[in-house]
Amino acid sequence: MNYHPPADLLAGRVILITGAGRGIGRACALACAQHGACVILCGRTLSHLEAVYDEIGELKRAVEPLLLPLDLSGLKSDACEAVSKAIRKRFSMLSGLVHNAAILGPRTPIAHYPEDDFSAVMQVNVQAAFVLTKALLPLLGAAADASVIFTSSGVGRKGRAYWGAYSVSKFATEALMEICADEWENLGSIRCNSLDPGKTRTAMRALAYPAEDPATLVRAEELMPLYLYLLGPDSRRVNGQKFCASNWQYSSVAASD
Repeated sequence: MNYHPPADLLAGRVILITGAGRGIGRACALACAQHGACVILCGRTLSHLEAVYDEIGELKRAVEPLLLPLDLSGLKSDACEAVSKAIRKRFSMLSGLVHNAAILGPRTPIAHYPEDDFSAVMQVNVQAAFVLTKALLPLLGAAADASVIFTSSGVGRKGRAYWGAYSVSKFATEALMEICADEWENLGSIRCNSLDPGKTRTAMRALAYPAEDPATLVRAEELMPLYLYLLGPDSRRVNGQKFCASNWQYSSVAASD
């Protein structure tokens, strides 16, 4: 990755990250804070969020983050409105929204896939992202420029056996991104893109591929130049694009032409 973000890239920006307590979400929160953003840490497990909060507190010149525990498994519009009000009260706008949180669900054939598990995956990975984005749209529109990142997957662009609801949810995520990007095109201040992190050393990856050697995988921190690019002003005119971390340099150049 050849993108080298300046230290103050995200100065003055407020960025909400779901699943911020671990893995890619944690790495993204730390990277955003290191580059000047005020980060809103969202996640289900308060202790994980508090650990990231403390890590950000140890960074030089970092802005104090905001903790917003949020369980996406039962997330409804009323809870999202409460989140929106809390952000508006403190910041009045939102510069970035990273939909990072997701669950894997069973790796099993469709013929044997439990309905309850299918619904649970769709709730966390799609429904929650929809209601949260809808509630935060006015705050995103209040920013000078705002970026929304939907986390995708290779199985959200080509279906594969045994990936079940997770794959379906990521196809839906891509569709939601494209719809938002098209609807917001004329708003001028909001852009929306999807990002496939690829083979990354995370707990979800270990669950999906238990026999895989984690030492062969990319660390979450190595992906951060792409996240910073999409959240910062350099991607202001990039909208509706499907990025893949393994070849993002080509995607970003093509999208900017």
